[in-house]
Amino acid sequence: MPLYFILLLAVVQGITEFLPISSSGHLVILHAFFEGPEFGAEASADWGEDLMLDVAVHVGTLFAVLLYFHKDIGAMLSGLFSFVSRKKARNTAATDGLNLVPHLIAGSVPVVLAGFLLHLWQPSLLRSLEVMAWATIFFALLLWWGDKKFPDTKTLKDMRLIEAFAIGIAQAFALVPGTSRSGVTMTAGRFLGFSRIESARFSLLLSIVAIAGAGLLTGFDLVGTGNLRLGADSLLAAFLSFLTALAAIALMMRWLARASFTPFVLYRLVMGVALLVLIYGGFVHA
Repeated sequence: MPLYFILLLAVVQGITEFLPISSSGHLVILHAFFEGPEFGAEASADWGEDLMLDVAVHVGTLFAVLLYFHKDIGAMLSGLFSFVSRKKARNTAATDGLNLVPHLIAGSVPVVLAGFLLHLWQPSLLRSLEVMAWATIFFALLLWWGDKKFPDTKTLKDMRLIEAFAIGIAQAFALVPGTSRSGVTMTAGRFLGFSRIESARFSLLLSIVAIAGAGLLTGFDLVGTGNLRLGADSLLAAFLSFLTALAAIALMMRWLARASFTPFVLYRLVMGVALLVLIYGGFVHA
């Protein structure tokens, strides 16, 4: 596997996984532009067929979000331990963590079901560059509307199960490349009146289940094809995606503490429009 493939895949996945700009959309773009003859058919085939790298970069981003939110995860585990052992939670953090668990479950159910069905079906339409471009634009506008027009006073302590489930339904739309899993869940959070930071926090905690589930499905595919291996390429990809994802999370959370989603919206609009120009101009195949 050429080194620049590994670098591109890991860095792009790491940066875009948690920012509201669609990691899957960026990977579709990379596939589309790197499958040209100037890059060589062999290299393109390697990238398309080596599922182990896909698992590796997802594992890297998973460890990044686990590390960044280790206090939240620790509080949830502490709360669950107290609940199972029928002991009173040791502190407020553990109580809040326990209360968050059913909300994360409710928010994860829709995408788990939808993801499993799509994994069996695998419609080629969802790999279309044209679909991705329009989804990028539409959901960017939706994010801008939700961020500008709705209050931002609620925290996760105010969240109800029905609201968590609604965010989960929104997350299922992220199976369409260009939608952005983090973007659509943050959008749903803003529509429901949660602050930018709290919307992002819940979105990133939800990503733990989504990323782990996607990795497991891909892992099952690898076992079925006998292509399971852990080589230097995979380790490098996982490490690079971990570093870039951790940096991206930290920078985004610092930004949202004092500013809006507008830069992400503008980036998506420019990318979407540029892709449509290239597609309808005949420069790339949709």
